[in-house]
Amino acid sequence: MSSQNFEELLQDYFANIPQVGDLVKGKVISIDRGEVRIDINGTIVGVVRGEELFSESKEFSNIKVGDEVESTVVEDENENGEMELSFRVAGHRLVWDRMINYIKEGTVVSAKVIAANKGGLMIQSDALTGFMPVSQLNPDNYPRVQGGDKNRILEHLRQFVGNTIRVKVINADMDEEKLIFSEKEVWEEEQKSILDSYKIGDIIEGEVSALTPFGSFIKFGEGLEGLCHISEIVWQRIDHPKDILKVGDNVKAQIIDLNKSKIYLSLKRLIDDPWKAVKDKYKVNQVIEGEIHKVEQFGLMVKLDEEIHGLAHISDLSDKRASDPKVLLSKFNVGDKQNFEIISMEPAEHRLGLRLEGAGKKGEEVPKADDKKEDKKKEVKEKKEVKESTSASSDAKALDDKKAAADKEEKVEEAESVEEKKEEKSEE
Repeated sequence: MSSQNFEELLQDYFANIPQVGDLVKGKVISIDRGEVRIDINGTIVGVVRGEELFSESKEFSNIKVGDEVESTVVEDENENGEMELSFRVAGHRLVWDRMINYIKEGTVVSAKVIAANKGGLMIQSDALTGFMPVSQLNPDNYPRVQGGDKNRILEHLRQFVGNTIRVKVINADMDEEKLIFSEKEVWEEEQKSILDSYKIGDIIEGEVSALTPFGSFIKFGEGLEGLCHISEIVWQRIDHPKDILKVGDNVKAQIIDLNKSKIYLSLKRLIDDPWKAVKDKYKVNQVIEGEIHKVEQFGLMVKLDEEIHGLAHISDLSDKRASDPKVLLSKFNVGDKQNFEIISMEPAEHRLGLRLEGAGKKGEEVPKADDKKEDKKKEVKEKKEVKESTSASSDAKALDDKKAAADKEEKVEEAESVEEKKEEKSEE
């Protein structure tokens, strides 16, 4: 062998020597007194000992002589001239790699619920602890708590501690020690075949399962559940779904949108829009008795009948400009009946304007010159508030806005939940 060839072999040998931090493969050659020796490429003997024997990965739980294993170099040479290796570091990496692979393949895994906080559940899988935000719960397990009381939410979540559940990994970051699970994604996958049998426009029969300030949930079919937004319950304006519905009611609804597991329903679209015939029932300048339904800061919501409600703006409640609107409004009570004159109708917008009978026909107080500009600004602002408050639009844009708000809320919940996890981790 020439000196040149020998030098090349030496260069190749040293070039292939594993460095600290490298993941290496080798064969177990001995297990003795808490030390495991590994042959690496037939040229290097490494040893795993002490705390480096303990790993999060199940691969290292029952090793024996002759097994091929992976380990991480933590020291190139110890006091005995052996390479110092670690199962612990290698196992940590292997477990995180496994979680990342679960995400890529969409694998469903069984995991144990070990704790609960107000933002979600602490989940253990493969000796790693992760987090599942409330927003990622199976819809059947979601805490529908009136008013969003966090203590009641926590009480609901604690019932799952100790249970084994089927989840998907949706985020795994070893550097950030961030591991997020989802039960909802498993449910969505299982429900997809069922959902495929439905389309927008279908009419379903179901049972009201929950009421919230923003709408009602309706269960139907094979374990499906949809949301009927408060604006889609009836054509008239209501303050809360409980004004119309109660849990357990059997109802018919129309599917108006499908988005993965999110099903949006409408009750009112199966009922003729009463506003289509409003001009047949009422006329501009007509005086009619109406019942005060609600007192707002900008005026009175007035019920003309069970289906048609109108607005009497504060400026149409008195002959004179009110110096103190609160004093003026205090003269009116919910349930009172008064005569009102219809001053405008916009059926397409579901709006009807009213004036208290007699108001505005006498000589009105002339505002001061320097007040006119400010009064104009105030009137524009009030009219905008009225439009927003009285509109019961059910077009596609409104639906998109509701969905966007719901998605934003979920993201906020998840962010808050992650922060709570970090806080809990720091406390430990």
